[in-house]
Amino acid sequence: MFSINSQSPAFILEYLLEMKIKEAIILAGGLGTRLQSAVPNLPKCMAPVAGKPFLSYVIDYYAAQGIEKFIFSLGYKHEIVEDYLNDEYTILDMEYVIEEKPLGTGGAIQFACRNARDKNILVVNGDTIFKIDLETLSALHIEKEAACTLCLKPLTKFDRYGVVELKEDRSIKSFEEKKFYEEGTINGGVYALNVKKLLDKKLPVVFSFEKDYLEAYCKKEPFYGCIQDNYFIDIGIPQDFEKAQAELAF
Repeated sequence: MFSINSQSPAFILEYLLEMKIKEAIILAGGLGTRLQSAVPNLPKCMAPVAGKPFLSYVIDYYAAQGIEKFIFSLGYKHEIVEDYLNDEYTILDMEYVIEEKPLGTGGAIQFACRNARDKNILVVNGDTIFKIDLETLSALHIEKEAACTLCLKPLTKFDRYGVVELKEDRSIKSFEEKKFYEEGTINGGVYALNVKKLLDKKLPVVFSFEKDYLEAYCKKEPFYGCIQDNYFIDIGIPQDFEKAQAELAF
């Protein structure tokens, strides 16, 4: 039986360092069609919320959780995002990958993963904040040697999202379609991802991460779910964009 106490100090240090994900991809290339009426001519992640771009809340939260390096996946009007980050985050360890054409969520993640330096990374959306506990997510993902571990948010009375069902060991059982649910756990759009296991699939250049990776491979790959009932907001529609103005004004 494996015992960490029987290992050398160097092994224990390396093991403990690997138990915390320290690198993140932020998907920030979206046009935000549904938000254009409220925020025209800006990438969705740059929508102003309580006096500053929404993206800044995402960066600040995950930096506070221990993320040390950020890879920004950019597309639509990427110069606006780059100029802002270069001005406001001068000491942040960051780099950009630019989509020449829309690659879909999966293509964007796959493209950014080629610049990752760590074995396991965090993937988040630049238009959503889910205040997950990164230490808990990292521990489950690494303990299970998962290909991908999804952060799941419990909700009640909703129809905007599909539901993710888990088995007893917290592996993914199924992805259910969007419809009205009295209660359920939704995909919060925050993932712990094993880089090599994704890149080894040799998926198309353009694909949906949710449909063509998670749903297509959930019976074949070690995918897990980590339920966290923490603060969650997605500014993808005008109503929630307005809601964020009040909730994030602190």
